[in-house]
Amino acid sequence: MSSLRAKIQDVFNEPACENNRGKDAKARKEGCSKPLTPGAAAGGCAFDGAKIVLQPIADVAHLVHGPLACEGNSWDNRGAASSGPTLWRTSFTTDLTELDVVMGQGERKLFKAIREIKEAYGPPAIFVYSTCVTALIGDDIEAVCKRAAAKFDLAVVPVNAPGFVGSKNLGNKLAGEALLEHVIGAVEPDDAGPYDINILGEFNLSGEFWLVKPLLDRLGIRVRACIPGDARYLDIAGAHRARAAMMVCSTALINLARKMDERWDIPLFEGSFYGITDTSDALRNIAELLVKQGADPEILGRTEALIAEEEAIAWKKLAAYRPRLEGKRVLLNTGGVKSWSVVHALMEIGIEIVGTSVKKSTVEDKERIKQILKNDNHMFEQMAPRELYAMLSERKADILLSGGRTQFIALKAKTPWLDINQERQHPYAGYHGMVELVRQIDLAIHNPIWRQVREPAPWDCQPAVRQELPRTKNKTATLHAVQEFAGTTAGNFGEC
Repeated sequence: MSSLRAKIQDVFNEPACENNRGKDAKARKEGCSKPLTPGAAAGGCAFDGAKIVLQPIADVAHLVHGPLACEGNSWDNRGAASSGPTLWRTSFTTDLTELDVVMGQGERKLFKAIREIKEAYGPPAIFVYSTCVTALIGDDIEAVCKRAAAKFDLAVVPVNAPGFVGSKNLGNKLAGEALLEHVIGAVEPDDAGPYDINILGEFNLSGEFWLVKPLLDRLGIRVRACIPGDARYLDIAGAHRARAAMMVCSTALINLARKMDERWDIPLFEGSFYGITDTSDALRNIAELLVKQGADPEILGRTEALIAEEEAIAWKKLAAYRPRLEGKRVLLNTGGVKSWSVVHALMEIGIEIVGTSVKKSTVEDKERIKQILKNDNHMFEQMAPRELYAMLSERKADILLSGGRTQFIALKAKTPWLDINQERQHPYAGYHGMVELVRQIDLAIHNPIWRQVREPAPWDCQPAVRQELPRTKNKTATLHAVQEFAGTTAGNFGEC
């Protein structure tokens, strides 16, 4: 536990964090995350955050050392995609029970589980995650992993991020520490070249990185490791030989990016693949960093030619949507890099941003939003569900872009909604991804169902005046009376 405490303090003192540098020594030790309240939803624990960062490594077995519910809580909680191995989607857990805790069988059960995975699947590595229960009872997973690695000639990586130590964001960083300590640098690649890069913080949600990688391939740039999206263990183990790095989500792996720069001289920049302008800027920055690291300057010209070609294609496709979407109002309830990258992307085609959340955004993210929107009036730290519903029901926004947790607020307000968080079904990165995002927004806003659900229900259309049918013994007279009754009451119903 002393080594875990030291790692946590090291993460809290992250010098690359602009917000952290502005604090005094006492405030810096408390970290950036709000303290967790026992029994309250805190947006994920440290274990959950570590599992999110590491699970997309596709050819690795992910073994959770703890009760069954911990694995059930975190399994497949992001829409990451793999181009090959499916082992990462297999759930492994030691399934500790009360009897195991009382009898002290935790470490023995963990060693046995590692052996069974090795014999049944033969993965290149096994990642072992500690949980609250196993950390509290004192199971030394690092010692067990070290012994198992020697016994089975296998890379066994301990991930010390029990849930009670902090928030999901802290778990992200502890996962980066585990990669830095046990994986990166473990293998020396024999094919390192001047055009090798790392992409950090890219999760390949819905396979969207596959829309970006072909652009890099056309430039002759090789992604040595994309961490963690669609990653392989050996690629990450040799990531220290990359010449440059792009950081997509700084709040998740900023500590990993900084330390790789310090240890192996891998310069980095923070960028985004959301939106046409941001994608072009990211390609330019990658090329410029590689040239600074010794690559042939001719790559700069090839990059500009590729950007011009792809931008022309994308703008031509987007031109069809501009008349239908220009002036439409969008409310974003997301965070992190999407709080500014998606804003910029949508404004490029004339969509108005009425608000964007900055709950999970860094200081740099907020500054970018101010520069893009020209003011901070449209930024909100947190919007209560009641306020969000009132804003949507009053038609102050034409569509809500958010995660799945707020979709029902939009549906109750009879407002179009589109998922742009990790559960989304469509890729939005790169030039083609931007076109797909705009297409999905257009489909959502102009779906005829919204006009129908906003109309009054048939049972709300009650007659304003009640009249009785006149009585008569003659059938012909009765028929005339019915027709006259229908004519006089037709205008007495409420509008529908």
